[in-house]
Amino acid sequence: MSLSPEVYTYFDEHTATACHVLKDPSSPACAIIDSVMDIDAASGWLHTYHADVLINDITAHGWNVEWILETQLHFSHVSAAPYLASTFGSKVAVGAGICKAEQAFAGLFCFSTDPPPHEGRFDRLFEDGAMFRVGNLNIRVMHTPGHSPTCVTYVVGDAAFIGNTLMMPDLGTARTDLPGGCARQLHGSIQRILRLSDATRLFLGHDCRTSGRDQYFWESTVEEQKVQNPHVKEALSLAEFIEMREELDRRLSTPNLFLPAVQINMRAGNLPPPETDGHVYLKIPINKF
Repeated sequence: MSLSPEVYTYFDEHTATACHVLKDPSSPACAIIDSVMDIDAASGWLHTYHADVLINDITAHGWNVEWILETQLHFSHVSAAPYLASTFGSKVAVGAGICKAEQAFAGLFCFSTDPPPHEGRFDRLFEDGAMFRVGNLNIRVMHTPGHSPTCVTYVVGDAAFIGNTLMMPDLGTARTDLPGGCARQLHGSIQRILRLSDATRLFLGHDCRTSGRDQYFWESTVEEQKVQNPHVKEALSLAEFIEMREELDRRLSTPNLFLPAVQINMRAGNLPPPETDGHVYLKIPINKF
């Protein structure tokens, strides 16, 4: 029988991001999934407040961080992967779809993909079906694109870390209108997730409170999604899902941190090279997006 992982979540209200620590119950080994680097977009300052809380807690427990994992190329927060990896000596990984994502963004930010921005930044790019371990836990990678070409789900024991594919049932599903997104692909990815056992714990990447609740949530189950999420009900055909998702997407605004997040996260959370004055700059495309 597969081990059931321990999961500890650190929620960042500023970006509505759920960062999960996946812990092997039989050893000190753990992995950090979807870490957060604090950024003040108005001033251009980066801070490590959120990551430092992780570091202090993990160090206090004596855990060993083997992996820093990304479920996607994040659009609404900046990854703290390099800061955490340098602290713990961990490996950094993302889905192999990062290559497709970079192609989707190359024109927007006018950068070359030869070499691609991710090259030398990630220790591993996971293909669909890849297997790896955290301590004694066996983890399987499922490609679940739709929100982004990079999206993957990490399946381990009775848990699955699904990033931005499904939201909490009252919020439906992830947007698909940003570069590289595809409602048809998202539908197929959701079906893969829903074929997991009904009791599978689903750990989400984000939550935005609705008017009907005053708390944040980031954990659901396959059964809860099937029963409660109106976006995935069986009566909804593929064509109806695509029409619904694309109509919802037309009403959405661009994520607040979209422009800095994409440019940094393509580099696994690393900043672009400094300019001749020794400072780092990010681009703001004008009338291109």
